[in-house]
Amino acid sequence: MREGEKDPGLYDFRPYRDRTKLEWPDGKKVAVWVSPNLEFYEIDPPANPHRKSWPKPHPDIVGYGHRDYANRIGHWRMAEVMEKHGFKGSVSLSVALCQHHPDVVANANDLGWEFFSHGIYNTRYSYGMDERQERAIIEDSIKTVRDATGQTIKGWLAPALTHTPRTLDLIAEYGMTYTCDLYHDDQPAPVHVKSGKLVSMPYSIEVNDHYGFFVYNMSPREYADTLKRQYDRLAAEAEASDGPGGTGMCIPLHSYLIAQPHRIGPFEDVLRHISADGRAWITRSGDIADHFLSSGGYDAVAADAARYAKAES
Repeated sequence: MREGEKDPGLYDFRPYRDRTKLEWPDGKKVAVWVSPNLEFYEIDPPANPHRKSWPKPHPDIVGYGHRDYANRIGHWRMAEVMEKHGFKGSVSLSVALCQHHPDVVANANDLGWEFFSHGIYNTRYSYGMDERQERAIIEDSIKTVRDATGQTIKGWLAPALTHTPRTLDLIAEYGMTYTCDLYHDDQPAPVHVKSGKLVSMPYSIEVNDHYGFFVYNMSPREYADTLKRQYDRLAAEAEASDGPGGTGMCIPLHSYLIAQPHRIGPFEDVLRHISADGRAWITRSGDIADHFLSSGGYDAVAADAARYAKAES
């Protein structure tokens, strides 16, 4: 390795070939989880010197109103379609929503959805935080969700995907079992932390509806076709005799986008396609992490990495 190009050591390298096969319950091939982002965006957030919260000067009434559609219309429309086809949400939650719009959180909880933390607000970033501040956010997230729902969060997706060098170690120290902040694999994998066991869940930027509509400029049907192709390929690879075994597919959503009246129909076609296929373990993120840790998957992946490193040395 060249000088100045140190591997950060977040996780081990494992080629996609020659992996110990992961197994999902009932012989399913793809662990599919839908991750609605239930969020609250402040109209005039405090400035962070490292990054602007809004591209326009504050207060950004247009951006605020667009995103608030999620809590007033989008969540309810999206939840109805998901429940119709048997998909429980794994909620990336701006925990301040528990105070701003408790009805949304209560509805998701009543439906049996899981919550993990996406920070307090998605307009407040981790950049520049000291350890005391970061611990306070983690502790606030745990307490707020527990008080509102009775659930103890198992996972973390950093607010606006912003981190400090301590983030992964801290969430593991506080007892969380998975992070959605690494995008390096199509299967769960161990993350190197100072204490506990932390699993990297295969969350996604590529099939995130924000990227689909805002970055890649997809039409609703193009985005739906992308999700179907993602699922079909992951299922085929999981079935292959020389494949990796069970794969994972996350569908990250923002209901102010996916639940617009002109987009919800093609998205429902995706859910219908996956649920009718028969190869999907339609589940929640915490259930995947629990299975990976309890069934020997975590240890098998760690052994694979050690075997590969030995072979390369």
